[in-house]
Amino acid sequence: MTELELDSVTKVFQDGDDHIVAVDDVSLTLGDEEFLVVVGPSGCGKSTTLRMVAGLETVTSGEIRLGGRVMNDVKSQHRDIAMVFQSYALYPHMTVRGNMAFGLEESTDLPKSEIQSRVEEAASMMGIEDLLDRRPRELSGGQQQRVALGRAIVRDPEVFLMDEPLSNLDAKLRSQMRTELQRIQEDLGVTTMYVTHDQTEAMTMGDRIAILNDGELQQIATPLECYHEPANRFVAGFVGEPSMNFFEMTVTDGRLESEAFSYPLGADLRESIGDASEVVLGVRPEAVELVSDATGAHDFETVVDVIEPMGNENTLYLDFEGSDETLVATTSGMRRIAEGDKAVARISEDSIHLFDGRTGEALHNRPIAGEEPADVATD
Repeated sequence: MTELELDSVTKVFQDGDDHIVAVDDVSLTLGDEEFLVVVGPSGCGKSTTLRMVAGLETVTSGEIRLGGRVMNDVKSQHRDIAMVFQSYALYPHMTVRGNMAFGLEESTDLPKSEIQSRVEEAASMMGIEDLLDRRPRELSGGQQQRVALGRAIVRDPEVFLMDEPLSNLDAKLRSQMRTELQRIQEDLGVTTMYVTHDQTEAMTMGDRIAILNDGELQQIATPLECYHEPANRFVAGFVGEPSMNFFEMTVTDGRLESEAFSYPLGADLRESIGDASEVVLGVRPEAVELVSDATGAHDFETVVDVIEPMGNENTLYLDFEGSDETLVATTSGMRRIAEGDKAVARISEDSIHLFDGRTGEALHNRPIAGEEPADVATD
C-alpha cells in the first residue's frame, strides 16, 4: 500500500533579509491509488509543494512520508517517484525509445531486454508504438506529451507527480488527454498528485481536489463537495465558471441589506448567521432563475447588460437599477433575450450561500438535491 502524507509541511524561501513563505503548514494524505489534484491560482504554492514531494526542493519544516517512511532527507532519485513536467523535458538527440529507456538505464540494473519490454509495453498503452524510432522534433505536442508520460510509466513508480502536464496543448487535445490520463491512472493503480491552475481539470479528473491560496490549504474534498459545499469564500469563487456571484451585505432586523437590494431571511438562515453583522451572500449563476413577474420577496428587477452566447446556454450580466452591482445568470441557449431587456431575477433562499463578512468562512451552503441544507458550525 502506497500512502503519501504531508504533515505540517512548510517551505520558506529567503530573499536577502526577507523570508517568503511559499507553503504554509500544509497537511494532506493521498490514499493508495488515489488521484489527487492540487489546484489554485498562480503563486499559491502548488508547484513548490509538488517539488518538495519530488525532492527537488528542501522542506523547511514538517514531514513528507511515503508508505510511512520519512522522505525529507532522501534524494529524489531514491524516492521511487516519477514526475511529468509541463515542458516535457525530452532529450532532442535521442529517439522516443531512447528517451523512454534513459531513466531506467541510468537508475537501475535491469537488463536491456527487460527495459525494452517495458518501453514497448508503455508505448503501446500510450498509442505511440509506431513512433519509437522518431526524435522529439518529429512529433506533435500531443505525441511529445505521451512520450513524457510513457517515460514515467516505465519506471513503475510508487507515486506519479504531474506538474501542469497538459497546459501546452490546444483545448481539444487537452480535453482528450484528460480522459486518457484518467484511464491510464486507473489501469495502473498508481497514487497520483496532479498540479494544475485549470479548475476544469481539477473538477473532471480528481478523486479529490486540494485547493491552495497564498501557500495555505483552503479545502480538500471531492470536486462536488468543493463546488456545492465550499469551506470559504475563496473556494466558492475559485471553483466554478462563471464564478459565483458575491454581494456584501449588512444584517438588519433579519434582512440582508446592500445598495443593490434587500434580502429577507427565514428563521433557519438567521440562525446560521448567528451574531454576524456583516455577511457575503453568494449565489451560483445557474441558481438564478429568470421569471416573468416579481411576485415574491426574493424577486428582483434587473436589466440585461451583456449576453455571452455559449450555444447550449447564455451567460447574462444583469444590472440592478440605481446600483453598480452586477448579477451573472446562466439560461438556456434556446431562450430569446436581448441586451436592454428587463428581466426579473429570482434568488430563492434554497439557492444561496452565506459567508462571514470578516473571515470569509462559510456560514451556510445551499443543499444538494435530496439533502438537508449545509449549515456550517461556527465557534
